[in-house]
Amino acid sequence: MSESRRRAQINDAMRADMDNAVLCWLATVDADGVPNVTPKEIFAAHGDDTILIADIASTNSVRNLSAHPKVCVSFVDVFRQKGFKVVGTARLVAPNDADFTQMSAPLRILTGGAFPIRHVIAVGVEKVSRIWAPSYSLFPERSEAELMDAAYRTYGVRPEPDVP
Repeated sequence: MSESRRRAQINDAMRADMDNAVLCWLATVDADGVPNVTPKEIFAAHGDDTILIADIASTNSVRNLSAHPKVCVSFVDVFRQKGFKVVGTARLVAPNDADFTQMSAPLRILTGGAFPIRHVIAVGVEKVSRIWAPSYSLFPERSEAELMDAAYRTYGVRPEPDVP
């Protein structure tokens, strides 16, 4: 995508869902056109138009990005059952690149030093779509709180009470 075209923006709703998502899913395509979708544990918004993803053990994703930099990233808040699908172009930032330290900084904070970061996958956001569980459409009379309660039951968990 040419830099003169306007990119989609990361808004507050996206940031909230990213903060509440445990994983994001990165879809790439190899040189033969075979898709690969893998979970990524360490990711963060960067500015208004970039998602940073840590390459911790992403050998296939990194190889695929060398052939085809177009990607799709999805993340969902599993309890609200809402999230976003992001289509964009990825750039691999290697440790010897001038901007690696700056680009990897928010990811290193998230790892707490527990994981090595081999590359940063910097995804320029080009298109954003809202995704949600079918229950939002199938049961429009149910509130988000009711749908969340159903998710808590499904997963066998309860939220911690708010502590002042």
